[in-house]
Amino acid sequence: MEETEKRNQRKLRQGVVVSASGDKTCVVEISMRKQHPVYKKMVTRTTRYHAHDENNETSIGDVVQIMETRPLSKLKRWRLIEIIEKAK
Repeated sequence: MEETEKRNQRKLRQGVVVSASGDKTCVVEISMRKQHPVYKKMVTRTTRYHAHDENNETSIGDVVQIMETRPLSKLKRWRLIEIIEKAK
């Protein structure tokens, strides 16, 4: 399997930056709406990912895309791919 095929299997997520206070780190929050299996009510689930931001270019409120990567620190398992929309 080639390197490019392997990279395409990595998970991509899109979310909102909720914290950018760490050096070269941003926290991205991703919300998913799922139906409860028993009660059939729509429930919002949120997950927070610590992502590597090499150039410290994100700010709170930015919509970003992140990609799964090798462990970079205790919490960082994702890296920033692009900023889709800057905060207003």
